Amino acid sequence: MPPRMGRGQGPVEKPADLGKALSQLLDFCRKWIPGVIVALVCGALGAVCQIVGPDKLKDITNEIAKGLPALVNGKPVIGSIDMGAVSTVAWTLVALYAGYAVLNYAQSWIMATITQRNAQDLREAISLKINKLPLKYFDKVSYGDVLSRITNDVDAIGQTLGQSLGSLITSITMFVGALIMMFVNDVVMSLWAIGCSVVGMVLMVVIMMFSQKYFVRQQVALGDVNGHVEEMYGGHIIVKAYSGEEDSIRRFEEYNQNLYESGWKSQFLSSLMQPLMMFVGNLGFVAVCVVGAQRAMNGDISFGVIVAFMMYVRLFTQPLQQFAMAFQNLQRAGAAAERVFAFLGEPEMAAEPTQAELLPAVAGAGTGAHAAGTKTAAGTGVSAMAPSQRAELLGYDAQGNPRPVKGDVTFTHVSFGYEPDKPIIHDFSATVPSGSKVAIVGPTGAGKTTMVNLLMRFYEISGGSIAIDGVDTKSVPRWNVHDQFSMVLQDTWVFRGTVRENIAYAKPGVTDQQIIDACKAVGLHRYIASLPAGYDTVLDDNTALSAGQKQLLTIARAMVQDAPILILDEATSSVDTRTEELIQKAMDQLAVGRTSFVIAHRLSTIKNADMILVMNHGDIIERGTHEELLAKGGFYAGLYNSQFALTD
Repeated sequence: MPPRMGRGQGPVEKPADLGKALSQLLDFCRKWIPGVIVALVCGALGAVCQIVGPDKLKDITNEIAKGLPALVNGKPVIGSIDMGAVSTVAWTLVALYAGYAVLNYAQSWIMATITQRNAQDLREAISLKINKLPLKYFDKVSYGDVLSRITNDVDAIGQTLGQSLGSLITSITMFVGALIMMFVNDVVMSLWAIGCSVVGMVLMVVIMMFSQKYFVRQQVALGDVNGHVEEMYGGHIIVKAYSGEEDSIRRFEEYNQNLYESGWKSQFLSSLMQPLMMFVGNLGFVAVCVVGAQRAMNGDISFGVIVAFMMYVRLFTQPLQQFAMAFQNLQRAGAAAERVFAFLGEPEMAAEPTQAELLPAVAGAGTGAHAAGTKTAAGTGVSAMAPSQRAELLGYDAQGNPRPVKGDVTFTHVSFGYEPDKPIIHDFSATVPSGSKVAIVGPTGAGKTTMVNLLMRFYEISGGSIAIDGVDTKSVPRWNVHDQFSMVLQDTWVFRGTVRENIAYAKPGVTDQQIIDACKAVGLHRYIASLPAGYDTVLDDNTALSAGQKQLLTIARAMVQDAPILILDEATSSVDTRTEELIQKAMDQLAVGRTSFVIAHRLSTIKNADMILVMNHGDIIERGTHEELLAKGGFYAGLYNSQFALTD
């Protein structure tokens, strides 16, 4: 029977170009094509075994009919059943149905293996693609959309390949084979059976077309209900505070009623499919019996033909139902493939000129890991490079010997825009000596965070250059630039794992003592020691950390990273004053001996900065120390005084 689209499933999303989407999917799966062909051949041969079965049942029936008692001159004459012939046909049937079972098992096993391997390849391709996409892609596409492509879309493709493709070939073989066998046995009965099936298919298509609009309404209503519930529970406190419960309930009841009406009609119409097809099938059986009996009485056919036809009618109508299901699944897979391959076709970050000779990919972050010769995806480590190659990296001298990165940073006429015709950074120049603390301040949208992203090569600059220790960051791989930085951001990131794993994230060779020392330095050790398993406690929903504790954990992570340049981006903006003092002390200790870039809206936290860069509309409009800028009485002084005026 056709698929019954229940609550939440809705109509099938149609791809813009089904042929192109399936062609891309076929090209991606080309290494699995031989296996798919073997599986489809097994399915087709299994269908042939099933098709031949009714014809053999006809032979058994005819052999039995020959030996049944007959009336001659009013007296019963007992014939003799040829059990040898019956046994021969019976064993042939056993062999056919056993072959059908084995071949279908082989098809299912092969297709299940191939579809899961292909789904694995698709997920790996998406994962690799994510690492190659520029951050500007995620500025316009939500993470939820990318996640949906990895999960829902890949699953839809896998299900179609695993189920619909095999069943489609089997159904076509069974449909054509049953049709041929029916005409071989009797043309008149074949036409009656086809006529009944056509009537059923027409009725089914009419009902599907009529019910489709209700499925669309059901999806819209379901979206309204989900959206309303999410909004109301997400802002539950606001709803309570403004006494909006009555309006919320009224709107929910309206959406719920719409969902009930559309859902009832769509489910009712969809539920008509099964009894309708059963009626058509039974009607076909009745037609076969009536017409067959008449022709058997006339001597046109044997009784066995009627038995065979009753099975062929089922084998003929069943594929017709499966075709509709397979077509819907192909549409769903085409839409999913279109989304997946559109993502895989997105423009990637510009290729790095030294990428082929250096490290195409890094298995593990951290300067120490590379200096120790960590293996990469290409099988090459830093210590395995030629000295001329190592000299091109940050942290190596001209002879290819390791040396510490000091952290001198130079911006020279840097310009940048997220869109080519809309520059954000116009002409940024600054020199930051190693070990100094630089604060970047300015109003929202001034370009502060953008400058940090450019410094770390998350985005490529449009003009000018950025150099670390005199080395242009464009001349070295991105991972080599990233290794020079530790970051503490406003939005803390703690993943499901132990405290130890969170602190030593992506840093090989970290000792337990280093982790403990970092936690002691930020004042987090005592709390961690009080946890049930200490540093081996898994951070999940059952182990809650406050906002301040999460921030201290990320600072400890930055300490363990031990990079020469530190970035602090609004790291204390979401905590209370007392916690801010603790975090500030931890960050001051973290910044010792490192070049630090601090982005802060609370100007009181950057009074001790060696240099303050005041940005507005993508340009540096003032620079100097806190006292120097206040003495100028310019833009910075206005920002600073306005904050204290608001505080007072």
